[in-house]
Amino acid sequence: MSDTSIALNRFGLGGRADASVPADPRRGLIDQMARYDARPGAVAALPATAHVAAQLADYMEQQQAARREMRKGDEPEGAPGDDAVQRARQFARQQARENYVAFAGARAQVAVASDTPLVERLVHFWSNHFAVSADKVTMIGLAGAFEFDAIRPHVLGKFRDMLHAVERHPAMLLYLDQAQSVGPGSIAGQLAARRGGPQRVGLNENLAREILELHTLGVRTGYSQVDVIEFARAMTGWSVAGITRGPAARFAGLEGKSGSFVFAERIHEPGTRTILGKRYDQQGERQASAVLDDLAVHPATAKHIAAKLARHFAGDEPPASLVGKLETAFLKTGGDLPSVYRVLIESPEAWVAQPVKFRTPWEWSIAAMRALGTREIPGEAVLGLMNQLGQPVWRPGSPAGFDDIAASWAGPDAVMRRVEAAERMAARTRDTIDARARMATLFPGALSATTQQAIARAESASQGVALMLVAPEFMRR
Repeated sequence: MSDTSIALNRFGLGGRADASVPADPRRGLIDQMARYDARPGAVAALPATAHVAAQLADYMEQQQAARREMRKGDEPEGAPGDDAVQRARQFARQQARENYVAFAGARAQVAVASDTPLVERLVHFWSNHFAVSADKVTMIGLAGAFEFDAIRPHVLGKFRDMLHAVERHPAMLLYLDQAQSVGPGSIAGQLAARRGGPQRVGLNENLAREILELHTLGVRTGYSQVDVIEFARAMTGWSVAGITRGPAARFAGLEGKSGSFVFAERIHEPGTRTILGKRYDQQGERQASAVLDDLAVHPATAKHIAAKLARHFAGDEPPASLVGKLETAFLKTGGDLPSVYRVLIESPEAWVAQPVKFRTPWEWSIAAMRALGTREIPGEAVLGLMNQLGQPVWRPGSPAGFDDIAASWAGPDAVMRRVEAAERMAARTRDTIDARARMATLFPGALSATTQQAIARAESASQGVALMLVAPEFMRR
């Protein structure tokens, strides 16, 4: 691969026929950081997090009202025999689905049209690092808002700022059940204990565990179960305003603008915490904030982030020398992400000539649409394609996110599904694209004689396009 082709495909999202190529590929990548738009038109036109959260709050309130009526034995409002809870759930799903479709379409639209594809790739990288999943009904509408509001504005800032934004976003707080975590020694916790009964109130460790294991330090990096529990206690009170309503929410202090972060003092576990050997005597919200500040610049975090970035750009088994350079840059700058990216771009380990990564379904789909000059990208079509290819948008299935290694995406069945998708995309070009010329533009100085020969022998222009999309050069970067 030539350096220009590496810049377009390994660092970027694939070339576009109508885009110019910088004379200096490395300089061109660095310059993208100055042009990046965190809120392009397609994103600005979408509902804000508060709007989506307000819809969710309405749904939760309807669910609670219907259940109260059912417990009293009264017929819920609506046609006889109707299940009010089920009707509320169906309405919420439909409403959330509309947001999900719109967000997914905008995500693809921005990626396909972008002239800062390196930064868009980094947005997708961080969104997967801080993964939430739209599998839960409460998350369907919020998953896209999470990426646009918590990731995009901070992709070129300090890791610390992105970490705080992510852990305060309603999507993360709801996905990992932090919003329901109540300190047993808090005012609300003690009251619930005195009352007894079936109401489930207690400490939830999910978010604290994933922050340590996935978002910052990485697995098996020296923290213990005691650290997880202490961190979970420090995080009690970090919740979402306006999602739940009624007397209990008012008592806990959870009222406010729907979807905004709130610190609820009455569910916070009081006291001093000791985490990773350090004592935190701050009180209230500042306690967990102080822990996050330390985690954001911890040496284990630097190593964890460096390894993941190196793997994403330099191969499934990245060179240790590159990991070390990124780790050093992270520590030296206090987690300044543009500084880390510059070291990555300037490191020869990321510019080896042979392809080092197998494109994920998302990367391949975006590259294909950029290659074909696709303009109209309906959200439903994006979701259908990604479901078919096995990487449903914002639904990784676990907080660990989607895998970033070839073994997860390069199986025979997965490749066959790409071939079928390539044939459908090629058919829609209606013989208007000369694949030989287009391939030379997309992969300057990087085409093998075998690929050129195969495309030249195609029986039609559309068949040539299909062959282009499944060529080894297109599958790998």
